[in-house]
Amino acid sequence: MSDSPRVIVFDVNETLSDLTPLADRFAAHGADPRLAQTWFASVLRDGFALTALGDSRPFADIAAALLRSMLPGELPGRANGPAHGPGDGLADGQLDEIVADILSGFRSLPVHPDVREGVRALADSGRTLVTLSNGSSDVAEALLGNAGLREHFEALLSVEDSGIWKPAAAAYWQAVDRCHCRPDEAMLVAVHPWDIEGAQRAGLRTGWLNRTGTPYPSHFARADIEASSLVQLAAQLG
Repeated sequence: MSDSPRVIVFDVNETLSDLTPLADRFAAHGADPRLAQTWFASVLRDGFALTALGDSRPFADIAAALLRSMLPGELPGRANGPAHGPGDGLADGQLDEIVADILSGFRSLPVHPDVREGVRALADSGRTLVTLSNGSSDVAEALLGNAGLREHFEALLSVEDSGIWKPAAAAYWQAVDRCHCRPDEAMLVAVHPWDIEGAQRAGLRTGWLNRTGTPYPSHFARADIEASSLVQLAAQLG
């Protein structure tokens, strides 16, 4: 790629981290493991709705509130005595313990198999690497620390610092300001087309990771480059 970007801005959830183990946390408490995917999508939905209204809440707050709303209809009765329906009879504080356990799963997630090699290739190319997440920077810290990749990142950024979620432009400009570069000198790398669209509108270049072979949504502008893995994306950048 000619005139290659000097800063790579990584999304975190699903782009670097593999969320699959979260389903096991749901199953361990008697909930349908498929609820994990619905719940995560619902967190994004509500975060986006607040962003559209010019408001913001921390990812963890929205995630916890939605778990408290969604889980009682899925969990078997757990208190002493008969349960009359899903979630009936949960002891005081038990739901809070389950919510806390599921949320703690974010801090022990693995990275995708292609991430270690891809991150190291991009770091070896001399580019500045940062993360920009709608979640907390602590989650990125744990993820990259556990994977042995923390040393390759200049900064781990969260939208909590800018006060607005991606895909609002101000969220991406936070990363640009931190790296002291122009928007067109930075490239957002993400698996989510909505994130690609937001970054493009903010003036950044974009790289879409398409690990599943899914067609790109036609209602979004296409990314500058597309790759099936981070290793392939690094090779395309050169």
